Amino acid sequence: MLAKVIAVVGAGPGLGQAVAARFAREGYVPALLARDPGRLGQVADEVGSGARTYAVDATDEPALRSSLAQVQADLGSPEVVLFNLSLSVVGNPSEVSTAAVEGGFRVGVLPALVTLQAVAPAMRAEGAGTLLMTGSGVGVTPWAGGVGLSMQKAALRSLALAAAKELGPDGVHVATVTIHGTMKPGTAFDPGLVAEQYWRLHTQPRQEWETEVAYRG
Repeated sequence: MLAKVIAVVGAGPGLGQAVAARFAREGYVPALLARDPGRLGQVADEVGSGARTYAVDATDEPALRSSLAQVQADLGSPEVVLFNLSLSVVGNPSEVSTAAVEGGFRVGVLPALVTLQAVAPAMRAEGAGTLLMTGSGVGVTPWAGGVGLSMQKAALRSLALAAAKELGPDGVHVATVTIHGTMKPGTAFDPGLVAEQYWRLHTQPRQEWETEVAYRG
């Protein structure tokens, strides 16, 4: 019997690691995707449970698709996929550069769309699967001094909610955890506490599926 797999796109040492570890405690094999091989190795060591690493620049669409295909070839189709990437873009609307905003979308939005399109066919064929995205309160209540990040997270939220409408009838649970605060260990926004929301979403009965959790600590 193949192991259950969670793929984490954006497996950094904070929330990505915490979510991978939370699922690993339930018997899932984590497939960790991120750009920096050294940090990936450190995260894998912390997560344990046979975590596999895939170094990839998520802004490179062919490379991201190839890495997700390699996860499937190595471990089987992931039952759960988490998209957990963003790029902080500071600056007020009157001053932020279009290049900076575009860069944020290239990191925090377009790879989410690529990830969704790469994993949705197998989930649809199975009639099951969970696709989770990490949102932010600034995507709901914009932050003037970081309008680029607000635009990025608003777009990601729209993608998650639209995908939930499309894929939900096929048995695929798409949801976002919208975090209204700054994550910091030892606080109400400790990554381990936030990670519980992702597990809760995945384990919800279909008739109780939520498409968004507004986490306020």
